[in-house]
Amino acid sequence: MHRLIVSAFIVFFSAVLAAEKKPGAPPERVQSIKPAKEPLPREGDSAGITNFSFIIYGDTRGRRDGKEVQYEHSLVIDSMVSRIKQLKTNGVPVRFVLQSGDAVVDGRDPKQWNASFVSLINRLTTEGGVPYFLAPGNHDVTAAGEITSTNRAKGLTNYLAAMAQLIPPDVSVRRLEGYPTYAFGYGNSFFLALDSNIAGDPQQYLWVVQQLDGLDRNRYKNIFAFFHHPPFSSGGHGGVNVEAPSRDLRKLYMPLFREHGVRAVLTGHEHLFEHWVETWVDKDKKKHRMDQLVTGGGGAPLAYYHGEPATGDYINADKDAKIELQHLVKPGPRPGDNPYHYVLVTVNGTELKFEVIGIDWGSDFKPYRSSSTSVQ
Repeated sequence: MHRLIVSAFIVFFSAVLAAEKKPGAPPERVQSIKPAKEPLPREGDSAGITNFSFIIYGDTRGRRDGKEVQYEHSLVIDSMVSRIKQLKTNGVPVRFVLQSGDAVVDGRDPKQWNASFVSLINRLTTEGGVPYFLAPGNHDVTAAGEITSTNRAKGLTNYLAAMAQLIPPDVSVRRLEGYPTYAFGYGNSFFLALDSNIAGDPQQYLWVVQQLDGLDRNRYKNIFAFFHHPPFSSGGHGGVNVEAPSRDLRKLYMPLFREHGVRAVLTGHEHLFEHWVETWVDKDKKKHRMDQLVTGGGGAPLAYYHGEPATGDYINADKDAKIELQHLVKPGPRPGDNPYHYVLVTVNGTELKFEVIGIDWGSDFKPYRSSSTSVQ
């Protein structure tokens, strides 16, 4: 009897291995996230809207990617769907969700998108009914700075498959062909999604310049840029360490954002919350403000404060602008000080309100001595 059982197991496992090695078996492909039940109107049709809200968060990769649904991310999604439904009938409705990257641990692996991520975002687009916009992180398309990298191509293919029904198509004037770089306008606000993994890429930079130069500023009073790497941060990716994407963002994009009066830069990469404020003066001596939020509490392992970044070279690069940087909210020194969270942004004309919504044990998180702050 024992020999029969052993023989049966050998036959079974041989069949399994043969099936796995069977030539011609199609590779797994990333499933497309379902489109929103309530998509955004055409850009020109929303021109009169000046009061709305949206959600920004980031870094949702989980410990069990490729094996099961991201648990910590699911807690964030539960809260988001609940808040979206609440504000739809009692408040300023949420019109879309932005994500600053690192959807999964390894974007080159289709199983991680399919098993762990896509079904959660489907809840936002179907139960919540809202559009979803993801900017790629280094875990999604790798940290390769060269757009010709083979590993980057694998991750990018999977990213584009997941987002196929959500971001503008290649033929759109709001999409850089072949890149995960795109833009959209809603109401009085314009949104730019960059691939900060290749922040030094000249083609992407030129496209962003053209988008900003061509904007109708009589309509678009607010410009938001969202991407993965923060120009300034105080976690393990920041402090005394300046990663190449952050260096390129400081050199290329931040002067461009000042030139065009970008209102807020929304990023992740650090698994915590912090808030920077940059002020400067233009050639007419008028003072301007740009808020820079790092919101990476979407489910990835939590991080903590490591130290202040060096900013002297950045400030001295444009002395005429009299740049000042304020670290308005610093993260805590322990991971437990920095909970899973997302940020609800409410636009009311040119007034912006940032409300940080903590999840689970962090539900009482109050980074501003309260959970929110408003800026003009």
